[in-house]
Formats: sequence, structure tokens, C-alpha cells
Amino acid sequence: MPALDQYFRAMVAQGASDFHLSSGNRATYRIAGAITPVGKEILTADAVEKLIYEIIPERNRLEFEQTRDTDFAYELDGAGRYRCNVFADSKGIGAVFRLIPSRILGFKELGLPDSIKRFCFLQKGMVLVTGPTGSGKSTTLAAIIDFINEHRSDHLITIEDPIEFMHSNKKCIINQREVHSHTKSFKGALRAALREDPDVVLVGEMRDVETVRIALETAETGHLVFGTLHTISAHATVDRLINQFPADEQSQVRCGLAETLKGVVSQALCKRKDGKGRIAALEILMGSYALSANIREGKLQQIPNSIQMGRKEGMCSLNDSLLDLLAKDIIEPAEAYHKASAKEELLKRMTALPGCRAPSGKPWTEEELNQASEGPEFVADGDGNNSANISNRLPPPPAIRHGGIDELQSEAVVAR
Repeated sequence: MPALDQYFRAMVAQGASDFHLSSGNRATYRIAGAITPVGKEILTADAVEKLIYEIIPERNRLEFEQTRDTDFAYELDGAGRYRCNVFADSKGIGAVFRLIPSRILGFKELGLPDSIKRFCFLQKGMVLVTGPTGSGKSTTLAAIIDFINEHRSDHLITIEDPIEFMHSNKKCIINQREVHSHTKSFKGALRAALREDPDVVLVGEMRDVETVRIALETAETGHLVFGTLHTISAHATVDRLINQFPADEQSQVRCGLAETLKGVVSQALCKRKDGKGRIAALEILMGSYALSANIREGKLQQIPNSIQMGRKEGMCSLNDSLLDLLAKDIIEPAEAYHKASAKEELLKRMTALPGCRAPSGKPWTEEELNQASEGPEFVADGDGNNSANISNRLPPPPAIRHGGIDELQSEAVVAR
């Protein structure tokens, strides 16, 4: 059994979202958003390489040795699937493993509003789920695809690198294609999808202009396209899509996007006040006549106003979502302030929340919120344990002797 399997099983038991291996450092988990060391052993570059090379597919090993990066998926019975990225840095080899739950969570479990379900019943157009790396985009998209699978009788094609959540056929036929394993590129698979009788296409990443171009064409020709971008707001998403193209094409792109863009969900993960994981704060933009006009005329600065005017239709700004989480006492004021993009507006609106006060009993100031956000990132878990105590309860890394790795006994993995 690969030594990493024991880390993965412990990762699930501890509720970690990510597992980091880095040459010259301790192994670490990310628990409730905070990096938490595993044991005290410093891993050498040779030790990290041996751990990784036990599970890396041959194709990815060769790719890593040529390009110094590679991505692949790894599945462990009873412990989920893992999105794996292997890279080289100044100290040697490293890797990050993201846990992909075996069970797809639904809208209610994720705290997603019903307004997002409207996107699932669209017949054509483009819907984008955006946010920084690690903000839960894949989880949200998995819930959307699963809902479509349960409520429509269609053909879905997903194009991913690597395949993350596995979907079984319910009412739909679902074909999941992995870049490098089943197709050479996103753009190649997306172009081929037009000849595969799809109703819904999921593009895992819109990495280049050509992929975006084909995705727009797919949406324009009567298909529903879902995709992701690493942008932090609806306004930034539209701006990024347009500005990827050469200046002489942007007018045409604006016209196409005005007709096809049906929604943007931008999200940020916030640490829960009770220490029990994280929750998404969402900005939701829905297609409307006003949005189409603003895109077509290049008035992208009006998009935040469109969101404010569309609250009754289910639209929501990021600050609206953060304030709602604050009002429900789910997140700390400092966490809301840290995640907000319009911080000054959030600070003003926080004063209207009766229970949202600084330790002095007065409304929070910018300086106080900055000081609070500089405190320990992970204060407590559900049992009141701080991050240092959790580190002591995690399994130690594999013992290293004379450059070799001794396999841990399975008992060492059980959380104490």
C-alpha cells in the first residue's frame, strides 16, 4: 500500500481539504482554511519524491520530468478522489492534494440559494462559476450538474483536467472527458463536443482565448455551457472575458457575450465562527436586458448596479452575502472584512447590524478589523481545540532512514 494512502485516510478523518508535501518542510493539512502541520519530521526532497512516485501515473511522471509540473487524479477506496498537482521549486519536489468528496453535496447542504437552480433549466447560454483557487468552484458546479442530472433528460459532456467529481447517469447521459487522457486539450474537446449531440457542456477551465472563443460559439449555437474562471467578482469576470481578445475583436465579442451570458456566480470561502469548516459567500449575477445592454455598450462599471437592482430576481452582491452571514452569526466580522472586495461599503453597512460590534462595544473600525484578521487563522475546531492541539493529534509523517521510507502501521493513522 502506498504510504500516502495513510495520509489520505487521516486527511478524511480530520476533515482536511488539502494535503501539502514540500521538500525541506513538514507535511501539512489545510483544516478549516488554515495550514496545520502534521508531526515534527522534516521531509527531504528524496523522501517527498518517493512518496509521490508511488502513486503518480507513468505518463505524469514523464511529463513532470520534462516540464516540472503535472496534474492527475488519484482514487482511494473509502477515502475519496484527489486532485493532485506535482511541481518543482527551489528546494526540490512538492505536491498538493485536494480532496474531492465521494458524495456530491446538494444545494441545501452547500447553502446555495434556490436562485442558482434557475441556471439548471436554461436551454442555451453561458453560466460561469468563478473565484480564487480553492474557493469551491468545482463543488458548486458538481451540485449544479447533479441537479440537472436529476431533473432533465439530456446529454451532458464534461471536459476536465483532471476529472474531479464522478457523475453516474440518472435521467441524463453523462460523458466525462479528461484532458491528456481522453483528449489533447480543452479547445480540441470543446470543438469535438459540437459533433457529439450535447445539450449541456461543462468546461473545467477556460485557459486561453481559443477555448473561450469556442465556448461562446457553443453557447450561441443553442447549447448550455458552464465554465470556470479565476476572477473575484461578476464585473471582473465579464471584463476578463472581453479583454482576453485582441482589441479589434472585442466589439464583436461584447455583442456575442451580451446575448449568451446568462449568469455568473462568484464565490469566496469564509471560515465559520464555530470552527466547523468553511462556508461560501456568493455574488450572483443573472442575465437581464440591462446586463445585455451594459455589455454591448461597454458599460461594465454598471454591472454592480444591475446586481443591486436585481435583488428581487435573486441577484446578490458579495457584500450582501457577507452581511447575511454576519447577521446569522456564522462568520466573524474580521473574516467578512478580509473577504470583501468593497471593504469601505461593507464597513459602513456593518454598523447597521446590532450585534456586530468591536470588543469596545462600538462599531468596528478598519484598524480593529485589520488587527483582528492578523490573529491566529484557525482558532478552534468543533471540540474547542486550537490548531496546535490538532497538529499533535494528526499522524506523524513516514519515518525516514538512510534515504528510505518505512511504511507506517495503519494504527498510526487513527486520530487520537
